[in-house]
Amino acid sequence: MAVEKDVRIALTFDFDAYSTWIGTFGATSPSMLSRGEFGPVGVRRLLELLKRHDAKGTFFTPGHTALGWPDHVRAIVDEGHEVGHHGWVHENPITLSPEEERNVLERGLEALERIAKVRPVGYRSPAWDNSPSTIPLLLEYGFEYESSMMGADFNPYWCRIGDEWSTTEEYKFGKPVDLVEVPVAWHLDDWPYFEYVITPKVTTTGLRNPNDPLTVWKDEFDYLYHRVGKGLLTITMHPQVIGRGYRMLMLERFIEHVIQHEGVTFTTCAEYVRDWKKDKSPSLPEGAGPARSKAWEA
Repeated sequence: MAVEKDVRIALTFDFDAYSTWIGTFGATSPSMLSRGEFGPVGVRRLLELLKRHDAKGTFFTPGHTALGWPDHVRAIVDEGHEVGHHGWVHENPITLSPEEERNVLERGLEALERIAKVRPVGYRSPAWDNSPSTIPLLLEYGFEYESSMMGADFNPYWCRIGDEWSTTEEYKFGKPVDLVEVPVAWHLDDWPYFEYVITPKVTTTGLRNPNDPLTVWKDEFDYLYHRVGKGLLTITMHPQVIGRGYRMLMLERFIEHVIQHEGVTFTTCAEYVRDWKKDKSPSLPEGAGPARSKAWEA
């Protein structure tokens, strides 16, 4: 008897626009900034593609982008897609003080609420880096999930606070909290495959054949579908990267591949998280060692 499939695809997009070049790379060149200006072009193309395939996506958007390209952010919301928080101007949290990180979180929230009339329930850290303050802040501000870590592939898991580690002691798990992690992975991200960046601190040569990520993404889907049968495949893309013509054709070929299979649907991250959380409570990963302190269980 065939096992019923329930595979869901989260097409996620980091709508960075200028912010990644200003906040991450410290750009002073108008030429470098103009690469971010292609982001809105990519958004228009992506919205058309998603509409054609009746697919919903999640657009993680910095506050800086919302203020710079308000019509595009409103269009994302108007067409039924999710908008998530992605910093103010693509700052890496580990470079910020706790107070600076709080300010960045608040500025991003304020911009998205003002422009798009939405209060995001999901967060993705710029650069996929979290500081020790990140999870407590997200809990304080009422977020339901975050999507920056890599502790699983096809299943969300509970975030934790207070993990401890060193080179001399065993790993000590902290407290699982009511914040869901939607895991990501670099091989399911378009940036390393395509983006060409040469700076004194960063070198990403990119410019790969689109068949390279297409093969990887299809094989990840095929493994999930045929060997696991149930779960979430999260793809991370950037409109200024995936929005180029030949890459859009690659993304469309991926979509056409997955929709040929029964039991496959597209989902926003928030929709999946809310379904996944039913009848669950925060816990450590299956098989994990004892938590650092069991006092939180009392």
